[in-house]
Amino acid sequence: MSTWIIPGILIVLAIYLIAIYNGLVALRNRVKNAFSQIDVQLQRRYDLIPNLVETAKGYMQHERDTLEAVINARNQAQSAARRAEGDPADAAAIQALVGAENVLGGALGRFFALAEAYPDLKANQNMAQLQEELASTENRIAFARQAYNDAVTAYNIKREQFPDGLIANSFGFKAAEQWTLDDNAARQPVKVSFN
Repeated sequence: MSTWIIPGILIVLAIYLIAIYNGLVALRNRVKNAFSQIDVQLQRRYDLIPNLVETAKGYMQHERDTLEAVINARNQAQSAARRAEGDPADAAAIQALVGAENVLGGALGRFFALAEAYPDLKANQNMAQLQEELASTENRIAFARQAYNDAVTAYNIKREQFPDGLIANSFGFKAAEQWTLDDNAARQPVKVSFN
């Protein structure tokens, strides 16, 4: 009888450790999936921006620097998104993406502030449609960021709890980074209405 107790305890312990490991893998994959949802919406925004700038070019001929700043900020944000997509748990990649997104938000804010001075642009149907799509995309991005932060929180809690933390550290489960805004101006929504 005692010869079965020790192997039985070891089997139960092994099953328990496997369950912890599998739980960490599942939560890490939820973080990756949540980041993918942000990435889809960011790509939608990145695709809208060139159309928005192209529509405005004809009206805002004297605002070339602003238009170029928007495109450059978009390209930098898109590049940062590609790096972060490779490993959403990489804190440095997420912080670089958040910083690039803050710069893009500021550039878009300046763009829309300048566009207010062009009544013909405000009346342009294509511009109005692009603004509506961008506003919808901004709402989707906000929702996706919230879902991402929820997934990161669940994952980080699991990897910090005992005894899960022992397994997490043993198998290289790194802490995931929350999506936070450091800049107060970036906390303000991008204004996309010309009304």
